[in-house]
Amino acid sequence: MKRNGRTGTATRRRGRARSIQRVNPNAAGIDCGSESHHVAVPPDRDPEPVRRFKTFTTGLRELADWLAACQIETIAMEATGVYWIPIYEILEERGFEVILVNARHVKNVPGRKTDVVDCQWIQELHSFGLLRGSFRPSAEIATLRAYLRHREKMLQNAGDHVRRMQKALVHMNLQLHNVLSDITGETGMRILRDIVDGITDAKVLASHRHSRCRASEQEIEASLTGHYRREYVFVLRQHLEIYDAYQRQIAACDTEIESLLQQMASRQDDPKAPLPRPRSRSSRSDNAPRFEIRALLHRLTGADLTQIDSLGPYSALRLVSEIGTDMSRWPTEKHFTSWLTLAPKNKISGGKILSSKTQPSTNRAAVTLRMCAMSVGRTSTALGAYYRRLAYRVGKAKAITATARKIAILVYRVLRGDLDYSDPGAQAYEAQHRSRVLRNLRNRAQNLGFGLVNLETGELVPGTVS
Repeated sequence: MKRNGRTGTATRRRGRARSIQRVNPNAAGIDCGSESHHVAVPPDRDPEPVRRFKTFTTGLRELADWLAACQIETIAMEATGVYWIPIYEILEERGFEVILVNARHVKNVPGRKTDVVDCQWIQELHSFGLLRGSFRPSAEIATLRAYLRHREKMLQNAGDHVRRMQKALVHMNLQLHNVLSDITGETGMRILRDIVDGITDAKVLASHRHSRCRASEQEIEASLTGHYRREYVFVLRQHLEIYDAYQRQIAACDTEIESLLQQMASRQDDPKAPLPRPRSRSSRSDNAPRFEIRALLHRLTGADLTQIDSLGPYSALRLVSEIGTDMSRWPTEKHFTSWLTLAPKNKISGGKILSSKTQPSTNRAAVTLRMCAMSVGRTSTALGAYYRRLAYRVGKAKAITATARKIAILVYRVLRGDLDYSDPGAQAYEAQHRSRVLRNLRNRAQNLGFGLVNLETGELVPGTVS
């Protein structure tokens, strides 16, 4: 009887194993490396189902030719540094369906770990449909993203040299940063260029004061009275030259971005609605490109994201470069906010929530949304009122995350064409919140058998027990 029992158990296990079917029979797996890539295909496609290819371009093309000869249609690879980018782009150009998977999703069971075993494990998981691809925008959006990320890095490097220029000024006891909010402004740059040209007369330097500068000419003159030591002036000159070089490179990058946006926008249909008026008349950001962004983005996306509070043209451009324009990549807005890591990540065990903290992430789109949430708290808008209410109740950190999530939902709906956003205003939001709180109080009082009385009129609030 025991033998029959064991046999029956083994039969049921084999039956369950057979129920798992391969949904991707033409799947391959790639383990990426810095010097070589290991590729695995189904065993019936080639006498040598696992091969190793060099990372040279010729090797990558041989890899693509071999996969085509093996009749492979879909390929999964692990995100390993930046080594996956060249092979991903080559395979995508050849017409393969390529998915990039998170390293945590393909972690093998403990035991032997080699490149051959890893690529076979990836191929096995992908053939059964157990891998979920990471988000990868279209080729044009990826190009736009590369330009903007490069531009951000140059802005950061230029900012480093601004701080070094300020340090050289402090060494000479020139307190220019105490009277000018930005030493790279019109007044500051004129003064810096005169200093490196050998002009040290504080009165002559202070005469460059712009009419809109808050500090008086006498204050600027006092701040520029110092010790103009030769070595520090030399350091200042070198950092100023590097800063100017970065500005020229940023301008060249802006030209490329504008040209790419014009090409992308020209292939889109005319938007259904004309470009609305700007939400505000605030001046352009100093770090923003100098070309007109709103019109190009409106033609590209068919909507005006800048109508959402705190989302300026440059922020909208950076956001589109990270998430693209096709919101069908995320089935719902909850999927979108989860991908942005702006939604709580609940850990539940035994019916109890162990943790609901937001997952830490370096998602650049989420960083942009958080920056927008920080700035919207100072505005008299509905989103600003929402942020201030949450900041008072749960703190600023959680309020920033919640407000960023709400902005992300608005962006998702606008890009899908489901919403034409218009700010209702802080007063409308407060009135809506007040009515919601009053409705909840009325329901609680009614359930407890009590009534609510309006202290101003002395009348009983309708819907409660008298």
